[in-house]
Amino acid sequence: MNQPGPAQSAIAEGQAGAVPAVSVAIALPARLTMAQASAELARLTPLLQASPQAVLDASGLQELDTAAIALLMACQRQAQAQGRTLRVTGVPPKLVQLAQLYGVVPLLGL
Repeated sequence: MNQPGPAQSAIAEGQAGAVPAVSVAIALPARLTMAQASAELARLTPLLQASPQAVLDASGLQELDTAAIALLMACQRQAQAQGRTLRVTGVPPKLVQLAQLYGVVPLLGL
């Protein structure tokens, strides 16, 4: 039996005996700046739409700028359009600082 990897977690909700939904966190790249933002949003959009839970893993982010905030806001809008809330895990301090600077911490749930 395969064990969930570090970016996977089982979410046991629902009725007794039901198969739990598996939430797979979608990893963000190490670099997320203005130069990568459009391509990264194009990559994330179908993944988020196909995922049962809207979860992004930001733990690999090493280099980022305000484009990372814009990308997360776009992902949040997509999740809300599907009736879900985006959850971001492994948030690096620089991303939190930028979100605080722009006043979007509550909007991103950071």
